[in-house]
Amino acid sequence: MAPDAASLSPPPSPAPPVDTTSRVDVFWHEGMLRHIAVEGVFDSGHDPGFLDVLEKHPENADRIRNMVSILKRGPIAPYVNWFTGRPAIVSELLMFHTSEYIKKLMEADKSGERCEIAAGTFMSSCSWEAALLAAGTTISAMQHILDSHGKIAYALVRPPGHHSQPTQADGYCFLNNAGLAVKLALNSGSCSRVAVIDIDVHYGNGTAEGFYRSDKVLTVSLHMNHGSWGLSHPQKGSIDELGEDVGLGYNLNVPLPNGTGDRGYEYAMTELVVPAVRRFGPDMVVLVVGQDSSAFDPNGRQCLTMSGYRRIGQIMRGISEEHSHGRLLIVQEGGYHVTYAAYCLHAMLEGVLNIPEPHLPDPIAYYPEDEAIAFAAVKSIKRYQSEFVPFLRGASSCVE
Repeated sequence: MAPDAASLSPPPSPAPPVDTTSRVDVFWHEGMLRHIAVEGVFDSGHDPGFLDVLEKHPENADRIRNMVSILKRGPIAPYVNWFTGRPAIVSELLMFHTSEYIKKLMEADKSGERCEIAAGTFMSSCSWEAALLAAGTTISAMQHILDSHGKIAYALVRPPGHHSQPTQADGYCFLNNAGLAVKLALNSGSCSRVAVIDIDVHYGNGTAEGFYRSDKVLTVSLHMNHGSWGLSHPQKGSIDELGEDVGLGYNLNVPLPNGTGDRGYEYAMTELVVPAVRRFGPDMVVLVVGQDSSAFDPNGRQCLTMSGYRRIGQIMRGISEEHSHGRLLIVQEGGYHVTYAAYCLHAMLEGVLNIPEPHLPDPIAYYPEDEAIAFAAVKSIKRYQSEFVPFLRGASSCVE
């Protein structure tokens, strides 16, 4: 039986290690569990009339309940400090979103009726409350870092945000949580350049759109090569979507072949992400994470295992140590296998914390990987970037 919402309140933490880089400060609010989408065929809300069992919408509260509980009672609990999130206020939302779009969401909320505001993206009576909590909680996590209260903060939030564009919802996302945190950092006066690395299985189109004409934010998205999916998601996530005006070259897309696994993702991180971030030289690093890149996620076709997530966590810790004095904001996005997403989160945070050995075995199975296709794709992307991305021109090629 699933625990009730009250039992998932931020738990009292054990005495944390003194070193702020040997802990992760988790920002969470149980009110985010109250967002309820629909039941039906996958994310459609459609009942065809001939199925006895309708499934929950993939972006449901159960996935987050398990993420909370694994951090509360799992092996890395002693490394976790808990902080209570808060709702964002409208003036904060306008850092990233237009007033017209925010008014549209508020009007949908006032109606009190369940409505589909983008394909597969449903608002119900508590959705706006949850979206405000997700945005405000992420903003609070970034402020925590900016105020030097901690170096590694994780915004454990839902609904997700990275598909939400300045003017519209998309892909289960209402407000762009990570984008708002980036805006806060830039507006703080203590950050001049922010690198955003997105490893959700889907293109972080909303974040990219928000900074598409900026040279202050480097957005890098590693995703499966899914292309556009309609009016709410016109962006393709292709390598030629590089940004515009002064932002040309500061949006880097890494569309990876279906089936890319641990070694393919590590190769993409070391050959594409690390060199690009080094050239860019950020003073704040944001990791946008979705566990829907895992081998067993119903909403993705990539093959990361716990080992792959752990390695990505290690690489991101190294990036933050090199460029932002260890400051790293992690923002939760997708991840829809109710069990395995939590395990992959645990593994990734082990990597971020530089814990020497895994504390949890992989509960499912080893997934065989043929990395040759992924390696070839990464080499091709690097050739393209070295030719067409101004700040990467002249970068050493990985082509052998």
